[in-house]
Amino acid sequence: MTDDVVNVLIVDDSRVAQMLLARILESDPKIRVAGTVDSGQAAIDFVAAAKPDVILMDIHMPEMNGFETARRIMETQPVPIVVCSAITKPLEVATTFHLMEAGALACVEKPGGPERADFQQMAATLRQTVRLMSEVKVVRRWARATSGRGGLRLPLARGDAPRPRTRITLIGIGASTGGPQVLQHILAALPRAFPAPILIVQHIARGFLPGLVEWLNQTTGCPVHIGANGVTPLPGHVYVAPDDFHMGVRRGGRIFLTMEDPIASLRPSVAYLFRTLADACGPAAMGILLTGMGKDGAGELKLMKDNGAMTIAQDRESSVVHGMPGEAIRLGAATHVWPADSIAAGMVALVGRGNDPEES
Repeated sequence: MTDDVVNVLIVDDSRVAQMLLARILESDPKIRVAGTVDSGQAAIDFVAAAKPDVILMDIHMPEMNGFETARRIMETQPVPIVVCSAITKPLEVATTFHLMEAGALACVEKPGGPERADFQQMAATLRQTVRLMSEVKVVRRWARATSGRGGLRLPLARGDAPRPRTRITLIGIGASTGGPQVLQHILAALPRAFPAPILIVQHIARGFLPGLVEWLNQTTGCPVHIGANGVTPLPGHVYVAPDDFHMGVRRGGRIFLTMEDPIASLRPSVAYLFRTLADACGPAAMGILLTGMGKDGAGELKLMKDNGAMTIAQDRESSVVHGMPGEAIRLGAATHVWPADSIAAGMVALVGRGNDPEES
């Protein structure tokens, strides 16, 4: 960044969209549009000549799509990439997450125009996301895991971490910025017969959740669902909190959804899920806090740990943003601190120990 001004490259094949996005971004004096291009190859050439601080990129472009463009940029001169696309069908939205798999950091809905009632809110979200992503210094691409039955990297515990002594019946995971890539990496590495259900709160722009679920179903061996009220979660299945609902667990294991007030402006909230897991499951739960901005879920991960649960926080080096897991570590909430590529193996090892009668 030059003089604390964020230089942005807009990549979109629509001239009208380019002009709208440029007008939105440059209404913030701390953001400057360094250039606009209409193709993937033009974006690659621009980055090689004048590296911007952030790339705002659509998915659909002529000749070279967003996935290939992002992959080539991230392999040569990595730049924070924000996907900016109109929400359509879930299968098309899933393409967004293939692009994130190639290295993009975040996704936002493309504002539809000033005539929309939510235009100002969407524009503000776009500007905030661009500013925040410009502060990400390390952008790491995750190689896709190919099997959950071999080659898992078993993490080394830091210190004499306690082993679970109670059968683990539910696992809760919280994530925000950078989370989709790590979730995909973890779920793809789990064995198909993983013995515990997994509940996830992933902070994501409204409307992108069906695409996220479809992408995870396509690229991992786990059945992934949008959480529903009254469902009893099944072993090896994954349930993601829906837009605008807190997701929790009742004693007895059933999922419930609620529109109770947002927590720190968030709904769904990781804090809500972890609090109910601590209350309903105690030492029979596991909590995992992944990359993300802010503090959501950190205090409640500590509550889970205090109630006897096993807890994991992602380490700084593998996090796109270390806010949430970093706060959990600061609070002493994490039984284990592991890199993203060790978490799946850690889950397998800990659940196996806790569910093995000989280890009880």
